[in-house]
Amino acid sequence: VEVKIEDLIRLDLTDKDEVENLGIKRVTKKLIKEKKIIYFREATGLFMLMQKANKDCIFLDLKSRKCTVYSKRPDVCRNFPDKGPRPGFCPQALKKI
Repeated sequence: VEVKIEDLIRLDLTDKDEVENLGIKRVTKKLIKEKKIIYFREATGLFMLMQKANKDCIFLDLKSRKCTVYSKRPDVCRNFPDKGPRPGFCPQALKKI
């Protein structure tokens, strides 16, 4: 999942003060070390969230297949799909069942 810095702040992986004081590069190094993100693309301003070993999102519950951060989920998740039959249920998880 590619996310913006605003998403990382909403997810409580960093905060606005930390970004302003440390800068994007140091925050990126910190989040990579903490295994929260894989990388940052400076050209697009997008961060790639870490995945579980099975390629699931780090915020997807293995048993329920529901998002564990639904109220704080990134914009990309909020906008996909535009409408869903089961709020909090990751549509990508359906492919694995």
